[in-house]
This record gives sequence, C-alpha cells and structure tokens, in this order.
Amino acid sequence: MRLTIIHPCIGRIPGKKYIKGWQMESLPAAHLAGLTPKHIDVKFYDDRMEQIPFDENTDLVAISIETYTAKRAYQIATEYRRRNIPVVMGGFHATLVPEEVAEYAEAVVVGEAEDVWKDLIEDFENGKLKRLYRSEKRPDIKKAKPDRSVLAGKRYLPIGLVEAARGCTFKCDFCVIQTYFNSTQNRKDTESILDEIKSIYDKSKLIFFVDDNIVSHPSQAKEFYRALIPLKIKWVSQAAITMTHDDEMLKLLKESGCQGVLIGFESLNPKNLEKMNKTFNGTRGGIERAVQRMNQFGIRLYATFIFGYENDTLDSFQEAVEFCIKHKIFMAAFNHLTPFPGTPLYKRLESEGKLLYSKWWLADEYRYGQVPFQTNLDPEVIRTECVKARKSFYSFPSILKRMFSKTNSGSFFMLQAFLFINLLLRKEATLRDLYPLGDLSFKGELMKVKEPLLAIHQNQ
Repeated sequence: MRLTIIHPCIGRIPGKKYIKGWQMESLPAAHLAGLTPKHIDVKFYDDRMEQIPFDENTDLVAISIETYTAKRAYQIATEYRRRNIPVVMGGFHATLVPEEVAEYAEAVVVGEAEDVWKDLIEDFENGKLKRLYRSEKRPDIKKAKPDRSVLAGKRYLPIGLVEAARGCTFKCDFCVIQTYFNSTQNRKDTESILDEIKSIYDKSKLIFFVDDNIVSHPSQAKEFYRALIPLKIKWVSQAAITMTHDDEMLKLLKESGCQGVLIGFESLNPKNLEKMNKTFNGTRGGIERAVQRMNQFGIRLYATFIFGYENDTLDSFQEAVEFCIKHKIFMAAFNHLTPFPGTPLYKRLESEGKLLYSKWWLADEYRYGQVPFQTNLDPEVIRTECVKARKSFYSFPSILKRMFSKTNSGSFFMLQAFLFINLLLRKEATLRDLYPLGDLSFKGELMKVKEPLLAIHQNQ
C-alpha cells in the first residue's frame, strides 16, 4: 500500500513563486509518518515548496488541514478524488468543523491521531474505511515519534521542531488551542524528549519546542529544563506571561539554553484583556514588568499583539509599536483578530451578527490579512493599520534603536541573529497582505462527497 501525505500551502498566484517566509519542517507530517505501520510506503509533499505529482501512483492521501489552508486543501483533495484516489483529512480545522471537512474527504479524523490512525489504515486495507474516526480521550503522546525521513531533501530552515507537550490550560476566547484540546495539556516523558533531541541536534542549529505553552504545568516544566541543561542546546518556544512571575523558572530556562520565547501580550488595554479572558496578562506589573524580567535573565522576547476588539482605537496600533520600541523588544507581531470556527470568539460574533462571511476561509473574495467581521473600527482600517505597525516596528530607525540592548546584541552571535531576523521580517512586513486563500489557477468546482457526515452520525 502507498500513502501520500500532503502539507497544503495557504494559496498560490499563477506565475508567481509561493511566499518564501519562514518555512519550517512539517512536524505533523513527520508525526503521521511515524504512526503509520512500517509496511506502508509513505511519500510526503510540501505544497509550500514543491509541485504535487497528482498523477503519481498512490492508494490513499492524508492531508492535515488548518483554517487558513482549508480552501487549498479542498482543491488538492479534489485533484486526487478526480483520479479516484480517496482522501482522509485531520488536524485543527477537521476537528473544529468536521461536517464541512467531510464534504471533501472520504474519511475525517477528529481530535488527535495517535489512538485512531492505525485503525484507519487497517480499515482502509480491508476495504472498510469509515467516514469518521474520533479520538475519545487525550492520547499518550509518547506514541508520537516522528519519522523525519519523509522531510529529507526539502529546504527547510535549520531549526529542529520538537514537541514536549501538547495543549494549553488557559481559556483565551480567540484561541483554537483551548477549543481543540479543551484547555488541557499532555506532556511527553522527559527521557523520550531528550532522546528525540539527541537524534536531531547535530543536524540543527536551533531547537524549537512547538508546545503551545511550555509552562502550563510549572513543576513538570522545571524538571524538564533541569534535564536539558547537560545537553547544552539552544532552543526557543512559546509561553504564557506567567513564566515571568517565577524566578526559578526564568533561571532554569536560561541555564537550559533558552534563547527566546514568544509571549502573547495581545493588548495594552485592560478591557480588551478582560474581553479575551486573558486578564492574567495584567497581573504582577503586567507586560512592562514581564519585559523587565525577561531582560534581567537575558531571554529574548517575541511579543505578539492582536487588534479588533471593541476597545481598540486608531491610537492602539502606534501605542503598541512605541511600547515595543521603547522596551527594545527583539521581535513583535501586529495582527488582526481572527475568528476561527468553534472558538468562543467565533460563536459570539456569529450570535451578534457581526461576521461578514458565513465561512470567511472559503469566500472567494476574502484575502489574507482582511478582517472578516464588523467592530467599532472599519475592518479595512484594522488591516492597513496592522501593516503600518509592522512596517514601523521593522523600520531602520527602530531596528537600530532596539539593537542597543544587552539582551538583543550582548555577543557577536546574538547581534548577527538580531540583524538577520529583523531585516528578514522587515522584508516580510507586507509579504502576505491580501494573499489569496487557495490556488487561483485551480479549475472547476470543488468535488464533494455524496454522503454527508450528518447521516453517518445518525447511522452510528
């Protein structure tokens, strides 16, 4: 049996190369390959950087689908299904809106794949593929041992992606993670993570722990960072602001090789933080104190902000930029609020009649960066102000000012990293703005499955 795994891109413009960007290896594809029985011949294609050989012989296609890649994923599925090759889809979007995804795939995996993937493969080999495979509980993610051989030969950034924990315990109303994992987190055992790191570290200059929040369970996290210290690796990850309240945590992060952490500051406005169920960002001195603590321990910060809540004004954008420049923050993102299906935010906007599209991710007129809902600021104003904020933060005067920080350029290596990353992000400030979702060269209608998933639910 032959299995083809696809990582879809956001979209494509005819005659133009796909946006280069920060193309890191596809860890979901490697995870799925690792879960697949060894007698299966697995091929992997990354739609972001190579042409998909639709006519290549295969028996089954697997696509991990996110909301931004949904339209492109359905196009890819259509190409295969036109050739009578069945498609299975899983991932965040498949769990958030399984009935929609099931319109374009023979089978849908809802939830995590570890406990159901081998059953799906066995059913397919026996000609008994079901329409729906659902993981009823959080799996033991020790089973998630990625097979990185499928990533060989592709020109990814020299960063090794490792998953130590999955999920987050917070309940931010805009966040897909809390919806998908029901505000829980699973962790791998320390020994299996260390073994995975050792197996790839000589091939990667930097480890990126893709955990949604590396400090969800502080005592377990500290134990893990103590175990990392002897490896002498360099790593980055994502965390909550609560990590800056704990001296021991910050000390262990630094000693274990942490180079930087992404923290969602989201807003300078306390009323917005309350609306998004993220008031903990304002505790113990708030984000200003958090920046000071990060600098105290020499940990670089990637701060993210979102705009579109009711209390944002035209001044909010520049205030966030000025805050980041003043505090010499290493990197920052300024993005519009996105209502992902299934989240409390989406349900609220839908109930209030503020969504501009029934499904913005499938609307032909929708482009990346546009705001798909009504709020007190005009949606187009929010889009353009986000672009202006990125351009302002990554302007030459801003880069120069932020460069003179011990945290950002305390050594020649750090100075090189600061300049390389900031100049790259300066170039990318407008790269994705108004980019299409889906390949504009796709011809014909999306091919739908005849039997709806609703009927399957009723029959089970």
